[in-house]
Amino acid sequence: MAKRERSGRVLKEEVSRRVHQIDEIADDGTRIRVPDPQPHARDARGRNWDMARFGNARGFEAAIRNVVDDVRDEFDLVDDPVVSVPNPFGD
Repeated sequence: MAKRERSGRVLKEEVSRRVHQIDEIADDGTRIRVPDPQPHARDARGRNWDMARFGNARGFEAAIRNVVDDVRDEFDLVDDPVVSVPNPFGD
């Protein structure tokens, strides 16, 4: 099955959503700081990005790693689209 492609911003939001749905984290009311996904060469499992150094994650590391690995299996990281803003002065 082909992976769906997503931008870094969307992957970060998806990981954050899933992390904050983990029962222990939701029950504790902990807010985890989710880092930006970092691209890397495709590994043996076909993953092309990873995340490290979550903030306020002490005690939840294994559960967070499971979420990140699941999202890495589902989605490839693609470059954020470049949005060109037209010059309002017409130069």
